[in-house]
Amino acid sequence: MTGESSGGADQQESSGETAEPNEANSVADPSVRTGERRTLLDELTNPPPPPPPPPPVTAERATVNPLKVWLPVVLLPALVFCVVQSLRPLPAPTLKLTVAPSYTFGGGAPSLPWPAEGQAVLEAEGLGRIGAFGEQRPVPIASVAKVMTAYVILRDHPIKEGGTGATVVVDRKAEEQFGSGQTEGESVVKVTAGQRLSEYEALEAVMLPSANNVARLLARWDAGSEEAFVRKMNATARQLGMRDTTYTDPSGLDATTVSTASDQVKLGHAAMKDPVFAELAAKTRYTDLNGDVQRNVNQLLGSGGVVGIKTGSSTKAGGNLLFAAVRDFDGTQQLVIGAVLGQHEADILDTALGRSNTLLQAALRALARDTVVRKGQVVGYVDDGLGGRTEVMAAEDVRAIGWGGLEVGLSLDAPVDGVPHAAPAGAPVGILTVGGDDSAVKVPVALAGHLASPSFGSKLTRLG
Repeated sequence: MTGESSGGADQQESSGETAEPNEANSVADPSVRTGERRTLLDELTNPPPPPPPPPPVTAERATVNPLKVWLPVVLLPALVFCVVQSLRPLPAPTLKLTVAPSYTFGGGAPSLPWPAEGQAVLEAEGLGRIGAFGEQRPVPIASVAKVMTAYVILRDHPIKEGGTGATVVVDRKAEEQFGSGQTEGESVVKVTAGQRLSEYEALEAVMLPSANNVARLLARWDAGSEEAFVRKMNATARQLGMRDTTYTDPSGLDATTVSTASDQVKLGHAAMKDPVFAELAAKTRYTDLNGDVQRNVNQLLGSGGVVGIKTGSSTKAGGNLLFAAVRDFDGTQQLVIGAVLGQHEADILDTALGRSNTLLQAALRALARDTVVRKGQVVGYVDDGLGGRTEVMAAEDVRAIGWGGLEVGLSLDAPVDGVPHAAPAGAPVGILTVGGDDSAVKVPVALAGHLASPSFGSKLTRLG
């Protein structure tokens, strides 16, 4: 037993290993506790050593990556640009015409039977001049001057359709001029001082039986004197572009009241736009305040499409007629206005009427109606202003009136509220117009495909 213990101790000692102290021994050993206190004190009183210095800057490390520097500089303006471009208001879409901007009617210009003397002009409302004959120089026009008298009266004292207008009190001078006019062979209508004529009846007297005395009465009623009214007549002529016209009296009896066929046609176009004037010009008769039936001197009325306007005849002026007629094309009425002046072959008024009618009827026969554009035909496109295009097509046939050789213009116009930025196929987006003025033919145009709003990419790339 003793031998075994001794040997074990020797073996441990010889191996050089120290027995690990137990907890009781560590606490009891004062040297160990003193060492721990010193270590803790060192940690509390001595700061940690400074970090090692950075490695020296080399040429390789001094080079900064430019992408890291410039990328934010580039990206921020680009982002701002994209936002601004996408939020900018879109340009207004416009319509562009792709078909020919004009159309010419087939065949040659019509050969018309012009009068053998004097001068003449023939025009189609809204289409232009069909033709002219003779030198357009100022000549006496006789009672054709009353067209201007009636035009000025209606302009200054408009009458509602179906109404009779203001009241005109007959003065003593108008009554006296009835008596003297009868003696001198003038065209007059019986009136008595103090009678109260409606404006409409007074104009009937002027336009139908061509009453000189009533024309002068209206001039005094409107302007205070005949001279003042004549000044208004001449001012109106200037406004209408009647450069070769001079009025010296409201009735046309004076040979110094002169004009040309061309100027009178200008007046005819303006006057016939007033529905009351057009109604008066087309009347064949009326019953006056005295119960007398007054007939229109223009015997062409009521036949051949004739709807006016005014005759005039005198020894110096010869026979004259400013006329208007219509030709109907399936509900579309084309107005033709013409003038024949200076017909001196007897009987002068019959000669003027006959030659005018021959000319007029030939012109009406020369009118034709062509299909200029057919329904469904592509006539243009919507331009969205950013490079996008959507075709548009005629929603109806476009049928225009004209004559051989006539050229009419075509235009594509946006609606009043503008062309939309987006719309489905078939939606109306504008108007196709052929011709001009009162004879213009207008049909809607519709989208041939879907109209889409401009893409984000097109918004970004626009420059304007």
